Amino acid sequence: MNVWWRTLLTIMRAKAMLRRNGPIPPRSVGRVRLTTLPTDIDLLMHMNNGRYASLFDLGRFDLLIRTGLWDAMNERDWYAVVASETVTFRKSLQLWQRFTVESRLYGHDDKAVYQIHRAVVGGEVYAEMIVRARFLRKTGGVVNTDELFAALGRPDDLPPLPGWVSDWADGAALPSTRAAAPSLWD
Repeated sequence: MNVWWRTLLTIMRAKAMLRRNGPIPPRSVGRVRLTTLPTDIDLLMHMNNGRYASLFDLGRFDLLIRTGLWDAMNERDWYAVVASETVTFRKSLQLWQRFTVESRLYGHDDKAVYQIHRAVVGGEVYAEMIVRARFLRKTGGVVNTDELFAALGRPDDLPPLPGWVSDWADGAALPSTRAAAPSLWD
């Protein structure tokens, strides 16, 4: 339940910053300061690996709102979904430890936007997640990235994706929702 409260607080804070300062450029780094709570830890007394994804969502909300994309999506009945993600851990976050979730748009292909999220303590990366997110229409269909940047009223100034990111996305992909995907084990 605490992630709900954190989500609401993050959304309210991001909307206030958007009203006060206007939209930030898509390549900006968003920062959300957090503390590891008792509900975030596992039996080893450090942040549970599954909790990182939920807390990195806060960085995604912050960035979507502050770039103006959140409002553009709502006006057009679009929504974002995570298509794939992978996280790498360096150090453990301990109970009551303060950290910052840093989030940035990393690049895109024709169907998805890639984001990097980091858990950072004192300027040092503790964990990093790459996320491939797709934007969908509530009426059905995918929003391509040209349409996405046009809705923002901003140029697409994101750099080309590094080859390893494209390879990762291809390697991690599951079959389309229209294709068969039986659970077979070798």
